[in-house]
Amino acid sequence: MNRVSQILSSPIEYLKGVGPRRAELLKKELNIFTFNDLLEHFPYRHVDKTKVNLIQDITSNSEFVQVAGVLVSLEVVGQKRGRRVVGQIKDKSGFLELAWFQGLQWVQKTLKTGSSYLVYGKVTFFKGNSQIVHPEIELLTEAVQEGKNYLEPIYSTTEKLKANGLGGRQIGKLTQMLLQALRENDLPENLPEKIIMQHQFINRFKAFQYIHFPPSADAYDQAVKRLKFEELFIAQLRMGLLKSRRHRYSKGVLFDKVGSLFNTFYEKYLPFELTDAQKRVIKEIRTDTGKGHQMNRLLQGDVGSGKTIVAVMIMLLAIDNNFQCCLMAPTEILARQHFDTLSKLLGKLPVSIQLLTGSTKAAARKKILSELSDGSLHILTGTHAVIEESVQFKNLGLVIIDEQHRFGVEQRAKLWEKAEPYPHILVMTATPIPRTLAMTAYGDLDYSVIDELPPGRQPVITVHRYETHRNNVMNFIRAEIDKGRQAYIIFPLIEESSKLDYENLMKGYENVKAYFPEPKYWISMVHGRQSSKEKETNMQRFVSGDTQIMVSTTVIEVGVDVPNASIMVIESAEKFGLSQLHQLRGRVGRGSEKSYCILLTGQKLGVDARERVQIMTTTSNGFIIAEKDLELRGPGDIEGTRQSGMLNFKLASIIEDRSLLSEVKTMSEILLESDPDLVSAENLQLKQFLQRQKGDPVWSIIS
Repeated sequence: MNRVSQILSSPIEYLKGVGPRRAELLKKELNIFTFNDLLEHFPYRHVDKTKVNLIQDITSNSEFVQVAGVLVSLEVVGQKRGRRVVGQIKDKSGFLELAWFQGLQWVQKTLKTGSSYLVYGKVTFFKGNSQIVHPEIELLTEAVQEGKNYLEPIYSTTEKLKANGLGGRQIGKLTQMLLQALRENDLPENLPEKIIMQHQFINRFKAFQYIHFPPSADAYDQAVKRLKFEELFIAQLRMGLLKSRRHRYSKGVLFDKVGSLFNTFYEKYLPFELTDAQKRVIKEIRTDTGKGHQMNRLLQGDVGSGKTIVAVMIMLLAIDNNFQCCLMAPTEILARQHFDTLSKLLGKLPVSIQLLTGSTKAAARKKILSELSDGSLHILTGTHAVIEESVQFKNLGLVIIDEQHRFGVEQRAKLWEKAEPYPHILVMTATPIPRTLAMTAYGDLDYSVIDELPPGRQPVITVHRYETHRNNVMNFIRAEIDKGRQAYIIFPLIEESSKLDYENLMKGYENVKAYFPEPKYWISMVHGRQSSKEKETNMQRFVSGDTQIMVSTTVIEVGVDVPNASIMVIESAEKFGLSQLHQLRGRVGRGSEKSYCILLTGQKLGVDARERVQIMTTTSNGFIIAEKDLELRGPGDIEGTRQSGMLNFKLASIIEDRSLLSEVKTMSEILLESDPDLVSAENLQLKQFLQRQKGDPVWSIIS
């Protein structure tokens, strides 16, 4: 191993000042295992130690402030859990309160009244007085008093680390020590010379020095510019390489003819005319599957855009070419629904379809397995039961995975490995993903979008009502039920408080029952404390029309189709995210009747909640909504992206750096087009860097 990878891959305990005990804490609290991890634990801001605020200038608009003064008091107050240390610092203009709730012994032992300190932190207000809780605090040094230029990095840390002498300042000292031990060739260049010259980047060694300890604000900006670009470029390049290798080397089954099943269905049994978007996507998939390379495609479309009919046509294409198909869904009710839809659509064609779930009886299961292995079964729909070892296909050619984020990567791989050559993969999602996010999270997949709704689908009328209008809302539901319709009433799920959720739901359920008494009305209820079987039964009663109202604290399954349900009431709608609200709204409007989504909220709404409600009542375009959701809440809250691993950027933001992301993607594509294996002399250091990085994301090929 050369020195480059050797020193940076050294375990963190070997850095002077760390040792085994602190190393364990750094690993557990901040995921810092090696020297390189510490190097990439970037400061989240820098404080100019020469800029000191006067206490009298602090207002309710102040966020982070730095003050210098004398610590005039320090005392322990409160009992047990409420125990804390409270101090006061005084400058020439006034007093500021400081408070510590943890690390009390360290505070009492370290800080001395009468001494002068420099204090930095976030301003909060308690009983009308400004205070800083857990401030960064240090003795007022002569260097600062003399006004020398001094940008100090502020690092994220935890209370546990602070209590063990590893606050932000101590982490800074360790980082400084590490940088002093590194030489320029320990951080060799990884970008091609052409890119460095084009963007006038500083070298990597300087970039890492300046991002931690910049000699000036300009030096810091140069470091951020360089390292952000590198972070996005390397991520895009890795995914581009995977995609390029799959396109060139992954042998796939060949669907080289459009046969009688496909043509007969298209000409005689297609229930409606395909939209231009559906035709475009089918053409993209037909091109993919006719190349002899494995297809790995993400198909996304808004709620009700007609992804299922696209899946049906591609399955017929596979069967026409003598291959079997498998459609995997995350829940039994969704798998059964797919089975019913396929049976109805393909009922007049010589196509054999079966359903396999955990509750399939032994005799039926045995028959299914036999028909799969002898090739007489064309389409198998099911839950994760289809990936069990006993399930063996004769000639699997196409795997369709619905709502793919609900499956673990390894689960999908088991299905993928059931055939040689590998079957084509079509991943479907009804959660609209903004294009920026999609090309980051799913950059190694080919990407298709159905971006128009089939003709005849009526948009769902979405209105906002305050809690005070509850009677009117319930009367409206009653009028719709009297017309033979059904309604959903959804309560929010707050993960931290399942007990409170349950109480709210039961209270809500009793309230709904008071408005809709039995035996005239029947209500289904689904919540997290029920067994899977109980949930399935209650859901099925609503699907079959035995109950008119579904009260639930869990998000109703994406894809569950009850065409007769025409009303969706979302209680405490301000507690839901935009994408969640849009997905819930998609449960209605699936039939020919006019449908409604009613957002019920309290009187007092925050700025974000008000904006979410306004967006929901003015647009039904899932892609616009997903884009807004990304702006309001960031990528971590968009369903299905957490496991991508590609969103964990340390510096870059796919929201703020959208234009850079687009530029980087184009550059990586151009580079790989001209040198797909990175063998040219100018790309050699790039290739070496990728080889030194932790292992390839092997699962991406099928995710």
